[in-house]
Amino acid sequence: MAVEKGIFGKLSKNRNVEFFILKNKNGMSAKLISFGATLVSLNAPDKKGKSADIVLGYDDLEGYVSDACFLGCTAGRFANRIANAKFKLDGREYKLAANDGKHHLHGGIKGFNKAPWQGREFEDGNGCGVIFKYLSPDGEEGYPGNLNVSVTYTLTDDNELKISYQATTDKKTIINLTNHSYFNLAGYDKGDILSHRIQINADSITAVDNEYIPTGQIKNIKGTEFDLTEPKPISENIGRLGLGYDFNYVLNKTTPAELSYVAKVVEPQSGRVMEVFTTEPGVQFYTGNFLNGLKGKSGAVYGKHGAFCLETQHFPDSPNHPNFPSVVLEPRQVYSHITVHKFSTV
Repeated sequence: MAVEKGIFGKLSKNRNVEFFILKNKNGMSAKLISFGATLVSLNAPDKKGKSADIVLGYDDLEGYVSDACFLGCTAGRFANRIANAKFKLDGREYKLAANDGKHHLHGGIKGFNKAPWQGREFEDGNGCGVIFKYLSPDGEEGYPGNLNVSVTYTLTDDNELKISYQATTDKKTIINLTNHSYFNLAGYDKGDILSHRIQINADSITAVDNEYIPTGQIKNIKGTEFDLTEPKPISENIGRLGLGYDFNYVLNKTTPAELSYVAKVVEPQSGRVMEVFTTEPGVQFYTGNFLNGLKGKSGAVYGKHGAFCLETQHFPDSPNHPNFPSVVLEPRQVYSHITVHKFSTV
């Protein structure tokens, strides 16, 4: 196990953006940068032992500074959408940036994806990793409270990439964090992901309107085109879903905060497998519907359905739906959750 560290770029004359490369004994490696606490590459072996980078990203810092697709970043303070860019807390209305039409998306115009986090590498008995920390000041993007946040990435010798989140506040607020990596298990430059086979451990979704805003209904999807409880190619029903998948799946859980199985994705040609586990109640399955000729690493062009995201999180627009699991964080409480991506081959 080892961590390599260096300078990825400069935000200003006095502010460097660092990179951290995590490696395990099996030849897996993950590269992260402090800007946005972002995963920029993830190399994993195929069934023949050949490694490839399986996450979309950019070659340089400028790509991430100008990025509008949230490639690889930590999304927050509130991942996903908040209707009409506002919510109420103890009777007071808070107005947020409307950066998705009239709605708020992934923390706003300058969310955590654009924040200058501070990183520190570590090695322990579980693997090697990096802890990113950020203080989001009271009022940033309209959110109340000074929020101290940490995101820890750990790469283990079991070929797991673990992401753990913690946060505390000095004022009652809302929070919902996730990692927004775009995966293509064939390789970031290998075209679409329609032949990938996926299974998601969820019998229902949060129903949405035509702007992807939850109606408040938890909709049973067994036997419908949304149903992914049995493994199937992403291509099988995607044509019946408009642009593609962009839905929050309500995970089947015995205990609300347990670390439990979310999904399994298999890429048939390479044999790469990714399994996801989380303590969160939901996962947003997104099939890169708005990728449209985006230029990425080494001249690669990312097209529609060129990758998928499995964003483990609380439900979209939760502050405006009392029947959804709470996203409120009080002073003296600790927000925490864990997501694990486990890689193997078949």
